[in-house]
Amino acid sequence: MEMEEFLISKGVPNHKIVFFKYWIDSYISFISTNKNVNDNVFFSKLDLTSPAWKISQARLAIKYYKDYSNKIEKNDSTWDEILLRLKNELTLQHKSLNTNKVYIYWLKDFIKYIGKKPAIHIKEHDIKQYLSYLASRRHVSAATQQQAFNALLFSCRFILNIEINELVSVVRSKAKKKLPVVLTVTEIKEIFNHMEKNKLLMVQLIYGAGLRLNECLNLRIKDIDFSRSIIIVRSGKGDKDRETLLPGFLTTYLQNHISSIKKLYLDDRHNMVNGVILPGALEKKFPNAGKEWSWFWVFPASKLSVDPLTNTVRRYHIYPSTLQKSFKDALKRSLVPKVASIHTLRHSFATHLIENGYDIRTVQELLGHNDISTTMIYTHVATKNKLGVISPFDRL
Repeated sequence: MEMEEFLISKGVPNHKIVFFKYWIDSYISFISTNKNVNDNVFFSKLDLTSPAWKISQARLAIKYYKDYSNKIEKNDSTWDEILLRLKNELTLQHKSLNTNKVYIYWLKDFIKYIGKKPAIHIKEHDIKQYLSYLASRRHVSAATQQQAFNALLFSCRFILNIEINELVSVVRSKAKKKLPVVLTVTEIKEIFNHMEKNKLLMVQLIYGAGLRLNECLNLRIKDIDFSRSIIIVRSGKGDKDRETLLPGFLTTYLQNHISSIKKLYLDDRHNMVNGVILPGALEKKFPNAGKEWSWFWVFPASKLSVDPLTNTVRRYHIYPSTLQKSFKDALKRSLVPKVASIHTLRHSFATHLIENGYDIRTVQELLGHNDISTTMIYTHVATKNKLGVISPFDRL
């Protein structure tokens, strides 16, 4: 039951609903800015400026508000209870571990922003004010502001039961147009020459197939199709599957690597280790599939770890920061004068394809972009134009 319906059920005439809601909003605003102050302070301020009938109306409105608050149990929770419910909801919807961390972080940050204001008092305008604060005071990027909005929208929809209709009044962060950093083939060779041997194959595959970091780490044995020279990316960004190319040069190296990790897989089976984690609800549908060779990681971690969602001891893939640190060290030793990351290899893959004359649609499919405008950014950093455009000055 909504507040308006509750007031009507208490006998408040329709034409007076707006006044009752005014007193309730004033009371909520007062207690949110005046910590540890009782109701008498609020009414004493009204005594100075309002006639007796208004004070009486305000007292009745606030009494009804408190009755309503006690009646609506689903919102009458502490922030700790709400955070726990958010964690459970994220797990229930099979959100990734990274999404869990991000959404919980933003809700905690929002709680810090609003102070001790109870969850039941949170309204749509609180969300809007917080998003505007992120842009105007903390100067976050447009992508970061959108990430915060997605996290709070999820919390409002599934936990707080708050309706968010429009965000016209929110101060928006300006999206800066940045060109991606691109490495030359010579620079990539130099960095690869300084990579650790056990990490080299991963970065070669990321560059050679245009993979994202997590797409590489999440590869399973069944995702490598040597007969067709392709890699199948499962549940990439946007939860989409796609096919990309398997570089012929890496075929033998990758086959040798897969043969070497077969011993690790057999040791796990011999030691009765739990199978690898499966996506979505497949683990419940096929409880033993995680123990099959086809589902094993292409790049498994050398040690067992505890699954943070289920507390199950099992083998996970190599942790992202392990590869990121190795690449950063190699970049530093190579003396390549660019601020690059592992994702720069994906940018370089796309740019080099365009420079070699491949059409933009093909590059879009290999990268898995929804919108071709995302892929078009690489045409701005390509040093060669596949159309062979010549400056008119060169014709003089």
